Amino acid sequence: MSTILDGIESPQDLKRLPIKDLSKVAIDIRGLILDVVSKHGGHLSSNLGVVELTIALHCVFDAPRDKIVWDVGHQCYPHKILTGRREEFQTLRQYKGLCGFPSRRESEYDVYDTGHASTALSAALGMSVARDKNKEDYNVVAVVGDGSLTGGVAWEALNQIGHLREKLIIVLNYNEMSIANNVGAMAKYLSYIVSGQHYLKIKDLVKSILGIIPAVGKPMIKVGGAVEEAIKKMVFPGFVFEELGVKYIGPVQGHNISSLIEVFEKAKDYDGPVLIHCVTQKGKGYSPAISNPEGFHGASPFDIQTGETLNKDKGPSYSSVFGKIALKIAKEDEKVVAITAAMPDGTGLRPFADKFPGRFFDVGIAEQHAVDFASGLALSGFKPVVAIYSTFLQRAYDQLYHDICLMDLPVFFAIDRSGVVPDDGPTHQGINDIIYLRHLPNMIVMAPKDENELQHMIKSALSYPHPASVRFPKGKGVGVPLDKDFKEIPVGKSEVLKDGKELFIALGSMVYPALEVAKRLEKEGISLAVVNARFAKPLDEEVILRFAKKGSVIVTAEEGVTAGGFGSAVRELLDKVKRFDIRFKSIGLPLEIYPLGKVAQIKKQYLLDEEGLFKQIKEFFAGS
Repeated sequence: MSTILDGIESPQDLKRLPIKDLSKVAIDIRGLILDVVSKHGGHLSSNLGVVELTIALHCVFDAPRDKIVWDVGHQCYPHKILTGRREEFQTLRQYKGLCGFPSRRESEYDVYDTGHASTALSAALGMSVARDKNKEDYNVVAVVGDGSLTGGVAWEALNQIGHLREKLIIVLNYNEMSIANNVGAMAKYLSYIVSGQHYLKIKDLVKSILGIIPAVGKPMIKVGGAVEEAIKKMVFPGFVFEELGVKYIGPVQGHNISSLIEVFEKAKDYDGPVLIHCVTQKGKGYSPAISNPEGFHGASPFDIQTGETLNKDKGPSYSSVFGKIALKIAKEDEKVVAITAAMPDGTGLRPFADKFPGRFFDVGIAEQHAVDFASGLALSGFKPVVAIYSTFLQRAYDQLYHDICLMDLPVFFAIDRSGVVPDDGPTHQGINDIIYLRHLPNMIVMAPKDENELQHMIKSALSYPHPASVRFPKGKGVGVPLDKDFKEIPVGKSEVLKDGKELFIALGSMVYPALEVAKRLEKEGISLAVVNARFAKPLDEEVILRFAKKGSVIVTAEEGVTAGGFGSAVRELLDKVKRFDIRFKSIGLPLEIYPLGKVAQIKKQYLLDEEGLFKQIKEFFAGS
């Protein structure tokens, strides 16, 4: 059955529709999003919440001439549907399909690649300045969620926006959520604003009271500017933004297309920065997502009728094991505290937060602050556990170096989603953490071969008097049982799993595939010892050099970029001891932008699965 949406191939088609039909377009868009996300997974709640807002933007503004920048970008599905990608939308987040975030490689309507939060205001300001310097005439619109305003870079941008006062339209999408519930003073302030516009009522009340005060009241009304300013500072909606030099409009009902169009049209005429505060509902139009917006933020495939997840993974995930072990250790040691950046559920720390609310800190989308906050706790005798996804921890690189490692502070970093990450594309790959951590002074870098080793690494990391990190992948563990008691792992100590003539040393998720490949190669006459490195830093130099003395080949494997990674560390060791006669092969990922896909698909493409490892090593030995 055809719908109005079927006739929309670009925003120009949308503009030709009467306003009364736009609500039908909204219904069609929600239906399409639900259909596709229920099959493939994706960001559901955030996208359902911005349907009307997106329709109004494309009705008023002339994209791609006018630039629309989506902060984070996990709310861009309606935008993609309305900008010529409706039919392709069925490939969303599939191997080499449509990206779930804005992508300049995909469409001229995607003017800025996003995937991490709080960047849109800075980028949009840069575009605005460039427009004026080039003497061009177009609008720049930044769509920013209230969760993104917990990120410091957004406030750095607001500071400059208010100073330069370039023409720029900021659409603040307020839904009281980032991924988890928003935290912090700004979240409370925005909540206060939308709770009701009391300024005019209070102003009129004060005037009426002053009017009945004999002799004094009326003169005070005439010269009552100071009184009025005081009232404004107490209750005026958007006063903070106005003080920063940004005109504030709102709050506006974010699901009323007519109101949104009217406000956006007015904003176009304002010669300076303006912020439009739109109040939306995350999950709008789908009751399971409304009642559980966090659960449907990044949804797995689900049954539309019930909202129940399909094909649930059996066995515990690495994240849940981490959360369970962190809680277990915290019960034994009251100095252990946990910190996350807007990811209490994704990191597995929700049970910790529920059990020890006074020792759990969600700092919002503020990774830099999270790391520095941990440094202060560590300096004061506490044992911070900082749980942040690999791709997001790189946002706090300077804090890791300057505020943790230079002071050699015992902070433990649980680095989730390390290695190849499915579905979300290049902005979410955790392939660089070995590189940016191993060259930091005093930092210990670990990776477990399975979930049992993960628990021992967590316990060990919290006992080391240095900064320590453990990287582990997204998804379920290998399925091994967990030891009842913890075993402390000596710093830098590897584990020999199979003896042999030549050395095959693997890190983390590559250990079990390495074992299987070594068994297969044994039948081909290639004798490989398999070593579980455990540490990317410090290396187990004794074991590596022992095998280097009795053999002539060393092969390394890691689920990360090889340039500057674990394999590079082993090669540097060989160079240091002047073992230039060793034939060396480093297996991992190349320096490039990775396609969408499942982990297995991406690993197969880059020969990082078992078959790929077997092929690479066999060809390497054949060339000797």
